[in-house]
Amino acid sequence: MKYRHAHHAGNFADVHKHVTLLALLSALQRKDKGFLYLETHAGRGVYDLADSAEAGAGVARLEGAPCTAPELRHYLERLAQARRECGSSRLYPGSPWLAARALRAQDRAVFVEALPEEARALRRALSSAREARVRVETGDGFERLRAALPPPERRALTLIDPPYEETQRDFERVRAGIAETVRRFPTGVVAVWYPVKDARDTERWLAAVARQTERAALVAELWLYPRDSRVALNGSGMLIVNPPYQLDVQMRAWLAELCERLGGAAAGGSAVRPLAPARPA
Repeated sequence: MKYRHAHHAGNFADVHKHVTLLALLSALQRKDKGFLYLETHAGRGVYDLADSAEAGAGVARLEGAPCTAPELRHYLERLAQARRECGSSRLYPGSPWLAARALRAQDRAVFVEALPEEARALRRALSSAREARVRVETGDGFERLRAALPPPERRALTLIDPPYEETQRDFERVRAGIAETVRRFPTGVVAVWYPVKDARDTERWLAAVARQTERAALVAELWLYPRDSRVALNGSGMLIVNPPYQLDVQMRAWLAELCERLGGAAAGGSAVRPLAPARPA
């Protein structure tokens, strides 16, 4: 069965990923020059939380009480905007919707989705966005990296976010995708979402990425359950290559607040650190 995100929409990993994405877009927009936003595994754009089994432990816990961090408030404002535009209090916007609405006139986006049905739904969800700025493609997002990079704007944010259906193969394809992206466009910002199911496996993979990535990189993780329990999705990780200035400082503040709001105070936690190869034993 092909992965469809509707079952997981609005879960704690979505919130982590989407707050990070909006923070990255805002950081890039501190400069007037436009940029390309490229997403390799876009999905359908918007979701009905009635179909989600996990939103109650995610976005629902963040709503209803004021947040302190500006990044969390910005995320909730975008969520409210999506629901107003679509006329549904149960709607949840995916990363393509959030990114497309954040673009300026000088920015553009390319969204790649492998499943034709999901790509058609994404085109409908983004139909009000300017065609000149937004393009939806059907295909393999990893393969499209070669065609899209380097961009003529000479600035880019690439989000790599596969479904991790075939966990080990997907992790290897992500590692290769990071290498390809950095090789083709060394100065571009690359954001990668990854699941945290066993901390030991995660650290080995991050060490492998570090050995091949000669650019500055940041690891930001949020976990609600022990990181080595091997039970389910214990945590959510974001790997950011070429992170914008002071992103790490800002993330430490809002990520700690997000962890507390999502109920991770007991067994959970958060961490933001530079990516570095594992030390030899």
